[in-house]
Amino acid sequence: MAHSRLNELIEKATKLFAEKGFAASSMRDLAHEMGIEAASLYSHIHSKEEMLEIICFKKADQFLAALDEVNDIYFNAEEKLRMAIKLHVSIICKNPNASKVFIDEWRHLEEPHKLKFIEKRNLYELGILEILKTGEQENLFKEVDLKFATLTILSTVNWINQWYNPQGKMKPEEIANELSNFILTGLKK
Repeated sequence: MAHSRLNELIEKATKLFAEKGFAASSMRDLAHEMGIEAASLYSHIHSKEEMLEIICFKKADQFLAALDEVNDIYFNAEEKLRMAIKLHVSIICKNPNASKVFIDEWRHLEEPHKLKFIEKRNLYELGILEILKTGEQENLFKEVDLKFATLTILSTVNWINQWYNPQGKMKPEEIANELSNFILTGLKK
């Protein structure tokens, strides 16, 4: 399959999984979206699970790369957290369909891919937790349950996917600033 055709297939699968859910989507549905026969898909991909893997792991890698970017530059913990939130919001808003699949449909990954995905997710969570821990050490943040704070922050920024409208009043950067201010109100000493 030509690279552009594969990208089109991934894009159509992403939209389909976001709209119908992974379990309710079939290869026949995907073939219909592509305008080809269902049997033709199997000459290009092995399964719809393969499409889910591509979508979820691409998004996971984007989040981890953003966290690496945050940690490559020296900032204090507050600035790092603001930047991490800004990049997270940007990734969510850039492709809402892929974000929805990443957030809602990863549970349908099959082993060993599911375990690898969870490892990536845990690595990202740990990166956020480390920023919070650093904030405590720098005496910028009050002492909190770090795991709870991390999960609360991630739940908050991931929830954007449920309500974000690209034509809406707020742009991703504004959303990130408002969320950062709100989150930091609860963390700052």
